Amino acid sequence: MTYLDSGATSFHKPPAVYQAVRRAMGNYANPGRGGYPAAMGASKTVLKCREQAGAMFDCSAEQVVFTSNCTHGLNIAIRTLVKPGDRVAVSGFEHNAVTRPLHHLGAHMVVAGRKLFDWDDTLEQFEKALRGGVRAAVFTHCSNVFGYILPVEQMAQLCRQYQVPFIVDAAQSAGTLPVRMGQWGAEFIAMPGHKGLLGPQGTGMLLCGRSPEPLIQGGTGSDSKNPGMPDFLPDRAEAGTLNVPGIAGLSAGLEFLQRTGIERIHRREQREAARCAAGLKKLGLQVFSGDHQSGTVSFVPKGDCEEIAECLARQGIAVRAGLHCAPLAHESAGTLQTGTVRVSFGYDAAPCQTGEFLLALEKQTGEK
Repeated sequence: MTYLDSGATSFHKPPAVYQAVRRAMGNYANPGRGGYPAAMGASKTVLKCREQAGAMFDCSAEQVVFTSNCTHGLNIAIRTLVKPGDRVAVSGFEHNAVTRPLHHLGAHMVVAGRKLFDWDDTLEQFEKALRGGVRAAVFTHCSNVFGYILPVEQMAQLCRQYQVPFIVDAAQSAGTLPVRMGQWGAEFIAMPGHKGLLGPQGTGMLLCGRSPEPLIQGGTGSDSKNPGMPDFLPDRAEAGTLNVPGIAGLSAGLEFLQRTGIERIHRREQREAARCAAGLKKLGLQVFSGDHQSGTVSFVPKGDCEEIAECLARQGIAVRAGLHCAPLAHESAGTLQTGTVRVSFGYDAAPCQTGEFLLALEKQTGEK
């Protein structure tokens, strides 16, 4: 299978990730709940992953809260900063993991910046929203649909200038783009473990620049006499038993990224995305590409998106079609009614993947 759906999850993990998961399942117990070797081994593994993440994302190990996915982290962050009726600035390319929690809370979303690959428009509209008065801002680092990399450093500067607390959704950027908690000054940055960080599904991290409001209550292995959740990180937001095998695999994924270099991975993904976009344009298709683009490309095919993706799947090509859980992004791009077919490259992006995809699509187009 030619796998081109890394925007949903990394599929072919580095071998060390699988090995780490198996080793943890066979040797580790519950971290922080005992002094025997199996429990201590689990605690050391969890601490190692926190320290790796802290070093990679410019924060302390204590600021790293383990979650079950990025959506989990975003819910914690949004519920901490946003109350019913609050005005909240968001970009025009947000995922439902941002918009649905805001909708549930009854927040008023001020959508700022609708033009793809246009930093000037994004920054102009974002500053306008901040200037108009908002309680908080939530914005993606990179669009999961179109691969548009937003100017997060400048957006962070604007938030600090207008004294607006903000949350960054790093679902599509962690592991391929620099994510700098301390430098940006974010209140929270949420990320999945299973995408660019190459860990197992069911893992994620929330980087906390301030104390979060717990989403769930329960045991932490610490401060047990306290009827409430501990007031210190990371325990405050980690109720219940951690996913130790998942965290062990995530640690192995982070180690692979450190050895390989995220800049190198980003260049590889970006190169294939550009090659893919050029090939799609030669086929006469509507392609969304431009400056500030990651390793993701969307296009509108000649025919139904879902049918095209199903035909490609029968030829061994894995892509994703539809609205990609991001109707706001499609509304901004004018594709809400049609959806798109998305091609998203991973750390193993290679010319052969692009070639096989374009050949299969050309063959399919020719048969219609």
